[in-house]
Amino acid sequence: MNRYPVWKYAIIVIALLLGVIYTLPNFFGEAPAVQVSSGKATVKVDASTLQRVEDALKSAGVTAQVVSLEGASIRARFESTDTQLKAKDAIQKALIADPADPQYVVALNLVSRSPVWLSNLHAAPMYLGLDLRGGVHFMLQVDMKAALTQRMDALAGDLRAVLREKDIRHGGIVRNGQSLEIRLRDAQQLALTKSVLGNQFAELLVTDAVDGADIKLSASMKPEAARKVQEQALKQNITTLHNRINELGVAEPVIQQQGLDRIVVQLPGVQDTAKAKDILGRTATLEVRMVDESTEARAAEREGGLVPFGTDRYLERNGQPLIVKKQVILTGDNLTDAQPGFDSQTQEPVVNLTLDAKGARIFKDVTRESIGKRMAIVLFEKGKGEVVTAPVIRSEIGGGRVQISGRMTTVEANDTALLLRAGSLAAPMEIIEERTIGPSLGAENIAKGFNSVTWGFLVIVAFMCIYYMMFGAFSGIALGVNLLFLVAILSMLQATLTLPGMAAMALALGMAIDSNVLINERVREELRNGASPQAAIHAGYDRAWATILDSNITTLIAGVALLAFGSGPVRGFAVVHCIGILTSMFSAVFFSRGLVNLWYGSKKKLKGVSIGTVWRPEGSSAVKAD
Repeated sequence: MNRYPVWKYAIIVIALLLGVIYTLPNFFGEAPAVQVSSGKATVKVDASTLQRVEDALKSAGVTAQVVSLEGASIRARFESTDTQLKAKDAIQKALIADPADPQYVVALNLVSRSPVWLSNLHAAPMYLGLDLRGGVHFMLQVDMKAALTQRMDALAGDLRAVLREKDIRHGGIVRNGQSLEIRLRDAQQLALTKSVLGNQFAELLVTDAVDGADIKLSASMKPEAARKVQEQALKQNITTLHNRINELGVAEPVIQQQGLDRIVVQLPGVQDTAKAKDILGRTATLEVRMVDESTEARAAEREGGLVPFGTDRYLERNGQPLIVKKQVILTGDNLTDAQPGFDSQTQEPVVNLTLDAKGARIFKDVTRESIGKRMAIVLFEKGKGEVVTAPVIRSEIGGGRVQISGRMTTVEANDTALLLRAGSLAAPMEIIEERTIGPSLGAENIAKGFNSVTWGFLVIVAFMCIYYMMFGAFSGIALGVNLLFLVAILSMLQATLTLPGMAAMALALGMAIDSNVLINERVREELRNGASPQAAIHAGYDRAWATILDSNITTLIAGVALLAFGSGPVRGFAVVHCIGILTSMFSAVFFSRGLVNLWYGSKKKLKGVSIGTVWRPEGSSAVKAD
């Protein structure tokens, strides 16, 4: 009656083993480290960079525990913070020749001390939030008015190009605030212009009025279109911020929208506020220029002399200088998309670009007049320009579809496409709130949270053991397993643990024990009604299950609602709360019954169970179930 088959015990053992493995990394703590990442989009961090870092540490007499290349960055782990600081100075000296134009970002970081065998099993500790680890918090205000202004400027350029193609005469297009004003001479031109606006510029709301001898047509953005522009600007800024923050080596940054025009950025573990602000405020712009093919320019490239008048010298990816003209043909504002691909004839890796109407017209005119010449795509970061690629123009290119090719690998094509898509921020931002939380305060919060969970657990277990005897001990073990599973799942999901999450963990312990209380009281009730011990155990678990399921489902619904509609700390609380409910249902029912069956199930003539005092109804004397 009260025996588990072998496969159920196998499930329990496997679950316990996985729980222990994925919980272990949280006990090894973190070690001070130095992370090296690319400071520019065109600079690669690879095996050669790793060798330079190792040589720099060796020359400085600094011993690292581990130096490894992880993705697009290098991490060197050290024993103490003193060694970490010495290593940072040595690496900066070796990799950054010009502090005003750094090729790499060398940042202080913290990495897990987990052994290699756990890392090979993809077992990693939970991330700690800003309130537990310390770090910096920024509130950024996005200038939505500027985003709309940029969009209206782009529409003005597109409209000029379309009216020119349709041969529609007008007296000029001027942007006035957030609207475009078009002067027309007669009703016929007005009708044609309205037709163009209705067919190709559906996002504009058009009105017209007589202004002296002319007709003035005003086009403003529809409210729904304006909201869409603002939403896209906010999303692009968030994506750009994610790319930039990766350079700081922050394991789990929080970058999320708050309200209609604000972005919250939290960087756990980062204490250098100046470095963080420098990364967040970085601007990147793209320009297309023609390469100077003159003899003087070629001589300046070879000999490093003075460049001809009206030109600039920039470096290509391979470090070779290139002389390009100062005249800017196109900017990144004219680029709408960039995707890697392959040439249909040669099957070589290429990058396919899509331009807006204004950019397509300009590009068509320039390529028609410059066949056989080179065109350089220059990326500017912090005022420093680098040539991403400089292909030769083979033929006139129209339709706004451009293909960049020329001895690129598949990886380089993907990187170039990503580079060109990234561009700059869609709208300017400014920091309106800034806070720094020190690591000592984070450590204090961890200690307080850990103590609350530990003491809550111990008091609950002590009460259960006193009140329910052996069944209370089973409940205490099940509660410990519940905590083990909860931490393991959070670690497997690489969730971020915050103070609200620790509060949810403490609450989960109190709620998890409710299930065992229901089971134990149900067993007592069966014993009170005269059932045999084995029958009381069986009926207690079976009949309590429906009540446990109902109560947990209703609580889970509340947790899902918090997860769906909450934000920030509320969502962190909800995640731990929901996972805690699910693990408690497994540990309180399935696991605890396995313990009871293992202890009592093999006893055929069981006379009593250790579940404390069973109170008899109607004033009858109480008896001890033993």
